[in-house]
Amino acid sequence: MSVYICSMFSYWEKASFYRYDHVVVGAGIVGLSHALELRDRFPGARIMVLERGLLPTGASTRNAGFACMGSASELLDDLQTNTEAEVVALFAARKKGLEKLRARTGDDRIGYRADGGYELISEREAEVCGKIDMLNNMLRAITGAPAFKMANERVAEFGFAGGYDKALIENTCEAGLHTGMLVRTLMDLATECGIEVKTGADVVSFDEGAKEVVVVVRDPFGGGTIRFSCGTLGLCTNAFTKQLLPDVDVIPGRGQVVVTDTIPGLRFKGIFHFDRGYYYFREIDGRVLFGGGRNLDFEGERTTEMGLNERIQADLDDKLANIILPGQSYTVAMRWSGIMAFGETKKPIVRSFGQRVFGAFRMGGMGVALGSTSAAELADL
Repeated sequence: MSVYICSMFSYWEKASFYRYDHVVVGAGIVGLSHALELRDRFPGARIMVLERGLLPTGASTRNAGFACMGSASELLDDLQTNTEAEVVALFAARKKGLEKLRARTGDDRIGYRADGGYELISEREAEVCGKIDMLNNMLRAITGAPAFKMANERVAEFGFAGGYDKALIENTCEAGLHTGMLVRTLMDLATECGIEVKTGADVVSFDEGAKEVVVVVRDPFGGGTIRFSCGTLGLCTNAFTKQLLPDVDVIPGRGQVVVTDTIPGLRFKGIFHFDRGYYYFREIDGRVLFGGGRNLDFEGERTTEMGLNERIQADLDDKLANIILPGQSYTVAMRWSGIMAFGETKKPIVRSFGQRVFGAFRMGGMGVALGSTSAAELADL
């Protein structure tokens, strides 16, 4: 009696779909930008991006949409643990990254809006105002003009309260964008130049050999795994990187977000920070998007699990009502979270992990600004 064994894959599939020159794991801002950088350098290469979710999973499409350089108080905080040269270099990388991103996509395709960036200052943070000149001098070689200036005359116009109306600092380098449009545009650009983007592809492991890297992906239908081979593997998995590289210095940091329904007569546009950058809000489509509060529960938010932190959500509700929209009527339409990645420093990790395995991750909550330059550095490797 003959025993027949059914192959999971056909001859045609094995011949056509399992070998690539370059595989990138992660279809967020960094991963898609890296694939596009590879295409620029290797026009004829077969390039594939693997994304474990049906949509990018992490922070790329779940953030506040800040083209963010860092608020004045945040930079001063950084100077407590970093040298001036390190802080300036990271600021320069953010600026260069945003310029590179905008050059690739164009402003219209990512909803880029220079409506102004501001930081709300409370009484206990008043000393920040006296250090504006120092910060401007420190950054002048990069910005060519003052990065920060006082804008107290606009406090009453915006209508903020709750103790954060003592002063207002304008950040002249920041703007807002639409991160859904951004990632959609990067996907479209990837497709247009022949890069394959496969979603629902959960990479569980990889094995680097002398001539290739084997990438093992969970098969969502057959229950087993699918093995792809490639010449190089790029890991752009940010907060989820420890699942593939357990020893790297990556600490996940979940960010909580709320967004209101449309508010008629909303008094402000632009992007705003307060409390050393731990809180941030903006106007988008006549709504208020407000996020942050991770500093209330650092330990609880060191997770890669999507979910709502009730304590932080309650805090956001309180600050939304009493600081951002005092005396105004509104309803909250949506709540969500996104997963960022942090470490001992704010500098991203961009390095090799073998002869054929490379990684760019740990964007420190600033993947919009740092993603394009990190992706290019990774392709250079």
